[in-house]
Amino acid sequence: MVNLQKAVEAENYALAAELRDEINKLEAESLAASANALVYENIQYAFRLGQKGRHKVFVYSGVICGMDPVCCISSSLRESACIDKLTRGSNQPFYQVLVDVHVDPDLLVAYVPEENLLAPDGPNKGRFDHPYLSFLFYGMDAAGDFIPIKQLREKYNRPRHEVPPIDEDA
Repeated sequence: MVNLQKAVEAENYALAAELRDEINKLEAESLAASANALVYENIQYAFRLGQKGRHKVFVYSGVICGMDPVCCISSSLRESACIDKLTRGSNQPFYQVLVDVHVDPDLLVAYVPEENLLAPDGPNKGRFDHPYLSFLFYGMDAAGDFIPIKQLREKYNRPRHEVPPIDEDA
């Protein structure tokens, strides 16, 4: 602003106009960044930490252990994974998924777009093994999903998901 004031006082209106345009550009970028931050803060995820799911294409089962509001991998990885060919592209939530070692022992963690994840139809208390489970989750809830540790919930600013006990007498 000081330089703009000096340019006006020196009657260097060409420089003053350049500085004004630069200030307007910075203000617009700042406003856009603020709007993006609000969008990411209020994003609605279809899946939650600890929830079991299945990959729509590769059919492996997994457990959600992290989430990003949009694709956060490098452009070269995006290109090799054909992210732009997805229906919703890179502008959708992506999840870090622990892959069941019995299904694919060579794939420990996958980065999966929301459109390629399927939730189970009902409670799934079936076998699921992964070497990171005990570090990230307390155990299994009544629906067969995993209960994320406090640090994991805080990292992603997610509430604890409570599942009411299943009434077997009903």
